[in-house]
Amino acid sequence: MKTIEYYFSPQSPWSYLGHQRLLDIAARHGAQVDPRPVALSKVIFPNSGGVPLKQRAPQRQAYRLVELKRWKEHLGLPLNVHPQYFPVADDEPATLLIAAAINQAGKDDALRLMHAVYRAVWVDDKDIANPDTLVELANGCGLDGQALLAAQEDARKLVDRYTQAAMERQVFGAPWYVYNDESFWGQDRLDFLERALASEK
Repeated sequence: MKTIEYYFSPQSPWSYLGHQRLLDIAARHGAQVDPRPVALSKVIFPNSGGVPLKQRAPQRQAYRLVELKRWKEHLGLPLNVHPQYFPVADDEPATLLIAAAINQAGKDDALRLMHAVYRAVWVDDKDIANPDTLVELANGCGLDGQALLAAQEDARKLVDRYTQAAMERQVFGAPWYVYNDESFWGQDRLDFLERALASEK
């Protein structure tokens, strides 16, 4: 089966903007999406020349807001460009998502939970660093939130493995998609990803 490696940060607005479109593209082409949360700020950025948002030059921060507004309007998606809880530590949401994928319902429900986590940050102004918020989101997706929190230790090891794999793939941002060893950085590259999928009959 066709497989798309999906490297992301649980609090990335760009990952949120591309998430449902990625799932729709995968469904159209009979592909499986393999969600792989990574330690973007703690590991990927320091090893690839990336800079956390608050450390970027003012003109870069300002233009980021312009682009977020453009894509929000273009895609017709709700998005608060100044969410109350951003940036936050995203270790726990990352491990929660992996725990969902490996311990309960599998990748499809983990991907659905991912969408809920994205919306919590960028639409509903919720704090995804708060365990109570994560339990609420998981329960809302029909999963056992408390059980997922309890299973995070094994999931944490997988996040470390995914982060290492991302570095080997030379990932430097999120979202990042890999199909047939070809990389596509950013939700604005999804058209190219779909072309690659379409070329494989």
